[in-house]
Amino acid sequence: MEGAADMRAIGIPFAIGTAAGAILFPSSLSTGPFLFPAAIAFVLFILTLSPLLFFRGDSHPGIVITWAAISFCIAGLFCSVNQALTSGIQLPPNYLERISGKCLERLCRSIDSIPYQTPGTAPLIKALITGDRSGLSKETIELFRASGASHILALSGLHLGIIYLIVTRITAPVGNSPKARVARYSLTVGTAGFYSLMTGMAPSIVRAFLFILIGETGKLFGRKRDPSGILLAALTIQLAVKPEVISTTGFQLSYLAMVGICTIFPILDRIYPDSKGIWSRIDPFRKICSGASLSVSCQVFTAPLVWFRFHSFPRYFLITNLIALPLTSAVMVLSVTTIALSLMGMCPYFLINLDDRAVGLLVRCLEIISSM
Repeated sequence: MEGAADMRAIGIPFAIGTAAGAILFPSSLSTGPFLFPAAIAFVLFILTLSPLLFFRGDSHPGIVITWAAISFCIAGLFCSVNQALTSGIQLPPNYLERISGKCLERLCRSIDSIPYQTPGTAPLIKALITGDRSGLSKETIELFRASGASHILALSGLHLGIIYLIVTRITAPVGNSPKARVARYSLTVGTAGFYSLMTGMAPSIVRAFLFILIGETGKLFGRKRDPSGILLAALTIQLAVKPEVISTTGFQLSYLAMVGICTIFPILDRIYPDSKGIWSRIDPFRKICSGASLSVSCQVFTAPLVWFRFHSFPRYFLITNLIALPLTSAVMVLSVTTIALSLMGMCPYFLINLDDRAVGLLVRCLEIISSM
């Protein structure tokens, strides 16, 4: 087994075992001794490595795959049992959590102190960057819901992905020497990890951070990045660390969306013919087609769950995503720049005004879509 095939033999059975544990042993189970199931889970992880040590993958592929599947399925089950038994144990916040909490408070105060002309701009920026929606009016929240853009307000891989792109663009001039690559890797992964911790480590944020961590680590060591392999590796790690997240809607939607991106998006994206020369980089129709393909790929897998959970379906999801997602990216880039310069005391007014207008344009577009 190699690459994604290895992770299919690990990630899928592990997820099945974790789901079975969540159903059979809900987290409301009273606290009890937990070292025994944790020890069994650890032993099973070790045993899972045994076929790789004692069997050659090319001579006994069936044994390796079967052993790995069964072992990781049982390991996932015991991880869920362990989580259920330890659900009542509360650990004190560590030093890093306290520091990240203080940074979050400072960031929120900084956003509130920026002199935006429109009253609703600062609360919306705060919601997009920090996940704090306490300042949003009921009308604004309903506007996002009615236009099918509620996922924009909920911190997810989209938001961390934008932060990741900002950091990678900033660090690009450092170069590609061995030392520069290590420095860029440390800054990128460190920023993504601290942002995830600062904003509360929601399941979708954790999934996105694991994608960045695994992808950047593979890139650092010159390994080819396989999206499906990264997806299953992230799934296994996240469920091993915190099995109870498998029952949350955010976790389910996040991974279902990624399944669509890994499976359907490449097929749909090939429909549009490839351009040649410099036009391939700036072709607007290509970007629109890719955006539509991405949106459809995610909806194919997430729409059934959304309907099951909330009994609703965003009728204009395609229009919303094609318009709102690029605007949201622009708002976040402008907002991060504005906040950073404001903290340094050197933010020009025209940038604040531009950020304010970008937020206003996003809201106006959602108002038009919701009225259709």
